[in-house]
Amino acid sequence: MTEAGDGVTGSGSGSGSGSESGSGEAAVEGSGGATDRASEAAPGAAQAGASAEAAKRARRLAAFRGSERMLEGGAILETLRKRLDRLVAAAPAAYDLENRPDFYGNDDSVIGELERRTADALGTEAAAFFPTGTMAQQVALRCWAGRTGNATVAGHRLSHLEMHERDAYAVVSGLRMVHPTNAPRLPTAAEVYDLAEPFGALTLELPLREAGFVLPSWDELTAVVAAARDRDAVVHFDGARLWECGPHFGRTLPEIAALADSVYVSFYKSLDGIAGAALAGSEDFVEEARTWRHRYGGQLFQQWPAALAALIGLDRELPRLPEYVAHAKVVARALGEGLAEAGVPWFRVHPEVPHTHQFQVWLPHPPALLDEAVVRQAEETRTAVFQRWFEPTPAGPPGVALTEVTVSASAMDWTEGEIRAAVKEFAAFVRRVGG
Repeated sequence: MTEAGDGVTGSGSGSGSGSESGSGEAAVEGSGGATDRASEAAPGAAQAGASAEAAKRARRLAAFRGSERMLEGGAILETLRKRLDRLVAAAPAAYDLENRPDFYGNDDSVIGELERRTADALGTEAAAFFPTGTMAQQVALRCWAGRTGNATVAGHRLSHLEMHERDAYAVVSGLRMVHPTNAPRLPTAAEVYDLAEPFGALTLELPLREAGFVLPSWDELTAVVAAARDRDAVVHFDGARLWECGPHFGRTLPEIAALADSVYVSFYKSLDGIAGAALAGSEDFVEEARTWRHRYGGQLFQQWPAALAALIGLDRELPRLPEYVAHAKVVARALGEGLAEAGVPWFRVHPEVPHTHQFQVWLPHPPALLDEAVVRQAEETRTAVFQRWFEPTPAGPPGVALTEVTVSASAMDWTEGEIRAAVKEFAAFVRRVGG
């Protein structure tokens, strides 16, 4: 039995099924890569494979929806009616519904209110709403390339920019990336100083998801930022999950955001929103970003459902994130203890003490076997501990799979004893499925 600390060598989440996907989506949706390859080889076989995959998804969804207890919930498991009902019920407390809807992101609308609330939460001068985080990232880096006169970006190989945006920074924006480190962690100040060529912007993903939602210490982060400044570069935070980083750093969101020249945040990854993101920074930077947002096709006619859901998330989920982060440490410890008590010969909980409310669990079995065990446990006991399992990306050791665990509202009433019992039961289902 092994529990991992920060030195995990393999990394990834297996979440390549979508550039913006979260663990809830992955719980139901499978990767289409195998089906695409089969389609090229044999259309008939591809159709059969697609039908089989659709049946698996339907079974998995039915099992999860039929569960009485799930360690991880997720809006992806809801029906459209339930999601709409939740939005209608919560919206009046978040915004005056007697106001007109937004039109092309006008300032005197729910979009403008969301932008002001976001800037206030982060302590920045301004913020602009974007339909996707990918667009927000591209616009930020494009703006900085123009301002610094340098189209080179320093970033991580495991960052969202590299793993889940289809090389948009290069193909769409004409930028290039250099990597201070290949280690499954954020770069150190020494590695930034040692980069062999100039770069205009350093981008830091906080936390680094593919490495296990890991964060540096506060001193390490400030040192890295200082190193970038010494290299005459600006600093951009990919803060899709920045909202939950405060407890680890022991700092407020404005204190964290103040280190960067621009910050991107997501409204659906941790705040239970529908979609959307924001790019925050100085007034003049955000004004330029709005111009590029229009050029990139982000000036949508109306976006009020996403904006309303984001405001609700700021009101309801943001204050609860410290509780989720604290309980994630309890959940991770209980999962490790339960797997050990179940006699599992090898596993990893990574990080052993989570940095945020998300972490990885690794087991020495193929993903298909573990997925089947998940579904059987849900069907037969109406309890679900995990969701989907994946092969590590980039490739890890053969025969190993990982899952991402997100601790949120659905996990808060689980005790350590209940988690240990449920994961021991899961281990028994793994043995049954594996024969």
